Amino acid sequence: MSKIKKGKKAGLAFLTVLILIGLGSCASVVFGNRSFCEKRPHVYLTNSAKYVLISPAGIKKPMDMAQYISASYGGQDYYFNAWVKADETGMDIVLFNELGSAMGDLSYRDDAINLSSNVFPASLKPEYIVADFQLCFYDPVLLKQALKACGLTLETRGEAQPGYVRSSVPGVRRILKGKNLIIEIEETRDAVKFVNHLREYTYTLQGEFE
Repeated sequence: MSKIKKGKKAGLAFLTVLILIGLGSCASVVFGNRSFCEKRPHVYLTNSAKYVLISPAGIKKPMDMAQYISASYGGQDYYFNAWVKADETGMDIVLFNELGSAMGDLSYRDDAINLSSNVFPASLKPEYIVADFQLCFYDPVLLKQALKACGLTLETRGEAQPGYVRSSVPGVRRILKGKNLIIEIEETRDAVKFVNHLREYTYTLQGEFE
């Protein structure tokens, strides 16, 4: 139990590490009363692969749900909670600490990312959260196009189509640079496991995804 509590308290540390990974990106960001704006939000999935975020309309299926997040980075485990609401108009994520207090609100719509928080450091880059969310939950056809544009390949297996129930085989997405596996995502009915082999971090989202 003490390990879980310690991990929950370190949730902010993991988010900071996750968002600082990469060479930089663009966003419209608000921290408390401070704000700045740049064009075309993007991230670097590798040191040279510049992935431009897809419009919110590219989501595969709308969601409005609580998620329990467990993550691993650098030999440490972290735990925190989120409420995620996303559809074709945009996405909103509220992050909570172990006591249920809000740590920050993130939104993405109209090609702008807004992060409102008096807890997170100003150096935190929320577009990396949005990018990972898109890799998990956006339409694979659109993702293939966006990833191809930055020199990466998306492979999929076992994904359910709209109107059909997923089989017992998990849906898998694999993102590659040539033959090198960069990111692997496995989705079941109640969990999504995201593994970034290049940046060496892993997290699992638990919720009712179908």
